[in-house]
Amino acid sequence: MTKRLLLTLGIIASSFLMSVGVQAQFKTASEFPPKHDIGQTPAMGWNSWNTFGCNLNDQLIRDMADAMIASGMKDAGYEYINIDDCWQGERDSRGYLTAHPERFPHGIKAVADYVHSKGLKIGIYSDAGNKTCAGYAGSRGFEYQDALTFAEWGIDYLKYDWCNTKDINPIGAYTTMSQALAKLERPILFSMCEWGDNDPWLWGKELGHSWRATGDIYNCWDCAFNHGSWASLGVLKILDKRENIRKYSGPGHFNDYDMMEVGNGMTEAQDRSHFSLWAMLASPLIAGNDLRSMSETTRKILTNKEIIALNQDKLGYEALRMLDTGKLNVFIKQLENNEWAVLFLNRTDSTMDYTHDWEYYPMKDDDKGVSLNFSEKKFTYRDLWKGSKGNTLKPLKLKIPANDVVVLRLTPQ
Repeated sequence: MTKRLLLTLGIIASSFLMSVGVQAQFKTASEFPPKHDIGQTPAMGWNSWNTFGCNLNDQLIRDMADAMIASGMKDAGYEYINIDDCWQGERDSRGYLTAHPERFPHGIKAVADYVHSKGLKIGIYSDAGNKTCAGYAGSRGFEYQDALTFAEWGIDYLKYDWCNTKDINPIGAYTTMSQALAKLERPILFSMCEWGDNDPWLWGKELGHSWRATGDIYNCWDCAFNHGSWASLGVLKILDKRENIRKYSGPGHFNDYDMMEVGNGMTEAQDRSHFSLWAMLASPLIAGNDLRSMSETTRKILTNKEIIALNQDKLGYEALRMLDTGKLNVFIKQLENNEWAVLFLNRTDSTMDYTHDWEYYPMKDDDKGVSLNFSEKKFTYRDLWKGSKGNTLKPLKLKIPANDVVVLRLTPQ
């Protein structure tokens, strides 16, 4: 069967699924399309939107690939260079997507080939509606055709947004694109950007490799930027937005708390906290700064391999907020080999003195069915930002700067 015939059948199937999928309800995993065996740990990469918006082009994407290598980010585990909205031109007479003639005069495949030549992968953006958030061509009604086009261009990652989707059922829309991707010979990681409005953690596991749990991030520590009918959220606002969804996250299906703002204007402490929290939450680590001009401080934050290891741990657990005093948060996360990570977050604007009694605070994660009593088991620890070491035989005395974190990795003694 030729690709063209497969494409025609796919387009027919796409239209049919959209017409009946509006009311579709899926009750068992077997009713969902299979995914390629990729994305077992959270994706790591870079995305154009946070810093550049629509001011992107072919050379920018090539420059970011070069910078990812030169900065040491590739060596630290980052692999995706993701083109966000505004790359599109018009659909041609046959309905095929084309690249913006001025921004990408050589087409998307040319820049994809360049990124691949550097040993990296490339991502692209589309939307479940007929228009993207910036008003370019979306994929509604063209899901199979666009999936095939992306594969022919060499795309490795698809961010699929949720603008212009009035009266569209999200399960039907995301299932259609998921099925289109699943039929490709080329594995494409599926990042569902539904904003958490329709509880994607309840139905997204078999469809995509991650799903947005909140609206867009904003480059601030604890604020909301109002756009009228919706608001972008700062780091703490996103941190507090969702409760009780961590149990839906795991290898191959992660809650996505949006792209990072590290290096885009917050303080060093806030950037360090932001990065550490996203790592602990098993959120995709997608940088959103200008990699070409970032400071050495930003580079060191983004390439801290010990923090990244918490994010990439094969158990895939999202951290549990064990303690919340309003001013102090303590997050815990079980790791492979009976190790644990503990993060202490000072949410206040002044230095905090805090003593943590290990025996008084046993670690218990009911979602995962695990617990740890320090009166029965002893651990050594390493501070993953400062490098200092200690053990749990005595209470831990901390001095945590404003908006900063202390992150420890505990190893059984």
